[in-house]
Amino acid sequence: MKSVTCTAPVNIAVIKYWGKADEKLIIPLNDSLSVTLNSDELRAKTTITLSEDFTRDQIWLNGKEESIDNPRLQSCLAEIRKRAEAEHKSLPKGCVQIVSENNFPTAAGLASSAAGYACLVFALSKLYAVSGDISAVARQGSGSACRSVLGGFVRWVAGTEPSGADSRAVQVAPAAHWPDLRCLILVVSHDRKKVASTSGMQRTVQTSDLMRARLEHSVPARLAAITDAILRRDFAAFAELTMRDSNQLHAVCQDTYPPVRYMNDVSHALVDTVHEYNARRGGVRACYTFDAGPNACVYLPEAEVAPFLAVVAAVCPPPVLADWVTGRPVQLPPLPEGEVWEQLFPGGVQSVIHTTVGDGPRLLEAAE
Repeated sequence: MKSVTCTAPVNIAVIKYWGKADEKLIIPLNDSLSVTLNSDELRAKTTITLSEDFTRDQIWLNGKEESIDNPRLQSCLAEIRKRAEAEHKSLPKGCVQIVSENNFPTAAGLASSAAGYACLVFALSKLYAVSGDISAVARQGSGSACRSVLGGFVRWVAGTEPSGADSRAVQVAPAAHWPDLRCLILVVSHDRKKVASTSGMQRTVQTSDLMRARLEHSVPARLAAITDAILRRDFAAFAELTMRDSNQLHAVCQDTYPPVRYMNDVSHALVDTVHEYNARRGGVRACYTFDAGPNACVYLPEAEVAPFLAVVAAVCPPPVLADWVTGRPVQLPPLPEGEVWEQLFPGGVQSVIHTTVGDGPRLLEAAE
C-alpha cells in the first residue's frame, strides 16, 4: 500500500479563457492569464491510496462517492499511468482510492474544478513518481486546472498542435514578485450555478457575434499589456485590464442566445461600488473580476483591504460582522468622517475570504 496527500490552490483569471477549440482535449480558443491564490485559504486537498487489495478505482468528493467513469477523470488517470510506465518501464500493481475535498463552495464560480483536478494530477504524479510538466495532463481534467499547477502569475498557452501537447501553463512571475497584492473573495452565493461553464462556453461559441471580436482583437492585446503591468507591478494598468476583460466576458455571455447570466444584482452592485470607491479615493485602488458565477474576486494593494471592506460592509451589511471575514486577519476601520454609502443589499455579501498570491500544489504527506 502506498499513499500521498496533497493540496492545490485556486486560480482566478484576469484575462479569461472562454470557449474551446477542441472539446475532448480541452484546448482553448485563446490564451489566458491568472493569479494563483494562497492555498492556506482556498485549496483542494486530495489523498490517493494505491493498493493491490483494491479491486477497482474509486473516488469520493466532499464526503460523497462519485462515479470513477467520468471521462475527464479517466483521461487524467490514464495519462499519468502511461507516463509512469514509460518512465519506469513498469507500473505498480493495484487500484487507487481517491478522497478529495474543497474548503470553499463547489461549482459556484470559484474555480473548484481547477483546484480539484490540479490536486488530483499532482497527487497522482507523486504517487506514480512521474516527473516533468504535468499542466497538460491537468488541462484534460479541467482547462483552468493547468494554471493551478503553478504559483504566482500564470499564463495558459493555447498552443497550436492538434494533439494539445503544447497547450500548457507557463509562469509569468512567482508569487513573491508582488508581495503587496491582496485578493478578497466576496461570496455572494454558495449555490451551484444554473449553467455549467462547459455548457455556457459551447453556447457562446455557437451563437455570440461578439465572441470573434474578443478572440481576434481584445484578448491578444490585453495579454501583452497585462503581462507588462504585472512585471512592472503597475496596479492601475493591471486593474483596468482586469475589469475590462471581466466586463467583456460577461457581455459575451449576455450576447449568447439564449443569454447566459452568471452575475446577479449583488454582483452588479459590487461592480458599481468598486468604481465609486476608486472615484472617491482619487485613483485606481481596487479592481474586480468575475468568473462564471456571482462571486466577486477583488484585487487590491494591502493598504486598501481594510478601508475597502468597510465600504462593502456599509453597502452590503453582514448580519454578524465578527465572523464575516476569514483568512488573513483584518480590522475594519470606521468610514471617513462625513462619508456616506447607500445601503443596497443587507446580507448580500455572505462572507469574505482574504488571501494573497500563492504558490502551486504542495505535498503534505507520503507513506508506503
